[in-house]
Amino acid sequence: MDLIVESGATKASWCLLGEGGFRTVETRGINLAHMDQCVVAPVAWEALEKLGVREEDISRVYFYAAGLIDRPELPVFRAAKVEYASDLVAAARAVCGREPGIAAILGTGSNSCEWDGEKIVANFHGAGFILGDEGSASALGKAFVSDFLKDLVPEGIAAEFSSRFPSDYSTIVRNVYKGDAPAGYLGSFAPFIMDHFGDPYVRELARENFRSFIRRTLLRYRRLPVGAVGGFGYAYQDILREVAAEEGVEIRTVIKSPLDGLVNYHDL
Repeated sequence: MDLIVESGATKASWCLLGEGGFRTVETRGINLAHMDQCVVAPVAWEALEKLGVREEDISRVYFYAAGLIDRPELPVFRAAKVEYASDLVAAARAVCGREPGIAAILGTGSNSCEWDGEKIVANFHGAGFILGDEGSASALGKAFVSDFLKDLVPEGIAAEFSSRFPSDYSTIVRNVYKGDAPAGYLGSFAPFIMDHFGDPYVRELARENFRSFIRRTLLRYRRLPVGAVGGFGYAYQDILREVAAEEGVEIRTVIKSPLDGLVNYHDL
């Protein structure tokens, strides 16, 4: 049987492919670059137990994660053939399959690539929440918080924000500049912001967030079918599609998680 693992920093999805179809479970995330093998192994064993299979039942593993460096190794599945690939490859395989296309990740952060059907042939880096990540939840949160600190947010929205979140200057600056997960902190404000999409200020902020991603990244690739992966892009895909159409870009596919597309890719 084959096993697909799609892992982020906080959550990993494990999908078992067999003759009877597929089964999926979730565990905490795995980071092969930073986690000790003695920590990784129990997570893998937990997934196998949830799936109801033994380690020796797995013949092939496809492991997708961000930040893979060198040649990482899972301390399990010693008898299986393991393929390691980035989250960007996962996105490309999920939305482009074996055909050329442009894949975009629009979650807490953002990234994109041109896919030739087998490999990434061009990539304009997301560059992280400080230098880039246009189109993402963290970029939207950063723009909003910056305006909030400068008293540029409409009074009613600003008052509601203050009542719902610790929003004094020192708290915000500390979380952004010294917090453990500043991108996640900024991205966590996205649902609140988008709940006020009816306000002209928020509408323009949200649209410009997507427009910046399209102009600074998508329009720089060859004109190919575009697909997007990520919870933020999925939740607000109507706005994404509308702004993309204004820029002459057609977003053909938007999915919340790459896993469904990866199941189709590897089950062919």
